Amino acid sequence: MTHEIINAIEQRSTTNLYDASRDITDAQVAELARLALLAPSAFNLQNWRLIAVRSVDAKARLRAVGWDQPKITDAAVTFIVCGVVADHTDMPARLSPVVAAGIMPESMVAGWTGAAKNLYFEQPQRARDEAVRSATFSAMTLILAAKSLGLGSTPMIGFDPDGVSREFGLAANELPVLLLAVGYATDENWPQKPRRPMSEVFDLV
Repeated sequence: MTHEIINAIEQRSTTNLYDASRDITDAQVAELARLALLAPSAFNLQNWRLIAVRSVDAKARLRAVGWDQPKITDAAVTFIVCGVVADHTDMPARLSPVVAAGIMPESMVAGWTGAAKNLYFEQPQRARDEAVRSATFSAMTLILAAKSLGLGSTPMIGFDPDGVSREFGLAANELPVLLLAVGYATDENWPQKPRRPMSEVFDLV
């Protein structure tokens, strides 16, 4: 039986050329975001934010702080994938729906909050690292969701973080981790490039 997720992993390749004449709907953009936000995060913090850059003006502003990469304006949408610095005081709000759904007993919330405090409180590097991790999980989920919907995608780290933060009003605790263009790939794009041999990168112990 063919497995769609495995197919997406095996067939996905980074898109460098987009068909700028083909758009996707707002509903499709929202569905991509919905799927991306199903990604895992430590303590269910969900410490991320997605900004879908769609309009001509917004794309132009992003391209100006995105190293003038044509993909930003040619793709149907470019997401700014943000990580939010991990903060243990967010835990009760994040876990409240989990308790309401009957997944977690309310008595566990304090323990999880304490564990998160031990990890992140007055630990700025660790809290920042968690923001980057969470955003990256979300981005990879979005990449696979896009592939499953017949769309190409491009993760990009070539941008001015301060410029992106300024142009799109990011809060002080929000980090623009990467840009992620999504749209219809042209036929000129390369297929997935060969990977290093398993013997070089995998150990079974």
